[in-house]
Amino acid sequence: MPRAKTRLYFTVMLMFLMLSTSLTAQKKNKGNEKENAANLPLVIWRDPGDVASLNLLYGVGGKEHAPDPNGQFVFVREDMKGTSPKFEVKDDQGVEWKVKLGQEPQSETAATRLMWAAGYFVDEDYYLEQFKVTGVPKLRRGGKLVSADGTVHAARLKRKVKGTKKLGTWDWYHNPFLDKQEFNGLRVMMALLNNWDLKELNNAVEETEGERRYLVTDVGATFGKTGSPSARSKSVLKDYANSKFVEKTTPEFVDLVMDSRPFVASAINVPNYRTRTRMESITKHIPRADTKWLAQRLSQLSEEQIRDSFRAAGYSTEEVEGYTRAVQKRIAELNAL
Repeated sequence: MPRAKTRLYFTVMLMFLMLSTSLTAQKKNKGNEKENAANLPLVIWRDPGDVASLNLLYGVGGKEHAPDPNGQFVFVREDMKGTSPKFEVKDDQGVEWKVKLGQEPQSETAATRLMWAAGYFVDEDYYLEQFKVTGVPKLRRGGKLVSADGTVHAARLKRKVKGTKKLGTWDWYHNPFLDKQEFNGLRVMMALLNNWDLKELNNAVEETEGERRYLVTDVGATFGKTGSPSARSKSVLKDYANSKFVEKTTPEFVDLVMDSRPFVASAINVPNYRTRTRMESITKHIPRADTKWLAQRLSQLSEEQIRDSFRAAGYSTEEVEGYTRAVQKRIAELNAL
């Protein structure tokens, strides 16, 4: 074999070996990462401490993490997942945010604050009536809520927390916390908020601060009325305040209202019909003791704190008062069990 061809042959072989070694190392690292994640403690609830001292105006992220409505935001990309219009931006501090538009920004902002006060893990959500973003292209969804000059109207901003990694999703029927007090409390919270969109896709398992945290990451379908597709609503005070909460009680268990079954005529879509029908069981047959446990924790919230949850979401004064009374009424119903 000529010297030039010999040199080329050994060069190619060396590159091949280096690539193989690199791929093997990558696979090993990924394997180690999965093993490390699997060994992390699993948590779905944490005692928030003195509930009466929590600032529900700013929520889990606090005032220090709140976005500046007058700051500079740059468009990054549009997100086509889910039913609500969404896109990502970055502010002048380098913080990344996911912007949600449509029907859910207000309800989701308020819901995360009440869930956090109850001890559940939530996203760092903030509501802005308006702010400006540069470089916004023609959006495929939600374009009517963004002015020509880049002003975004009525938006929820979810802060991307560094060091947090999404590992996957979890479902309500098979998870490590079944029959645990904290999990049953979360089931009660979903009914208290009238969250009718309890799909697995809306639940996340995240690795953060040395833990695998289980959380409900999309709580926008709340503070309206549960029901069939034509009856349910989001962020409608009248619907929320007038809807029934406690369905049935026994000495040991409580059934809370969660209507999600579609009309029989829509059963042609069998998977969706089954999923929505089964979803109603999530708020049924909840141990009475666990229901009381959550009620006692929520009772530690002051009227002003509950108001702050809805003020933070940009609701009108009338809506703030109406939602506050409705939430207090539900907490009182639980405590009366």
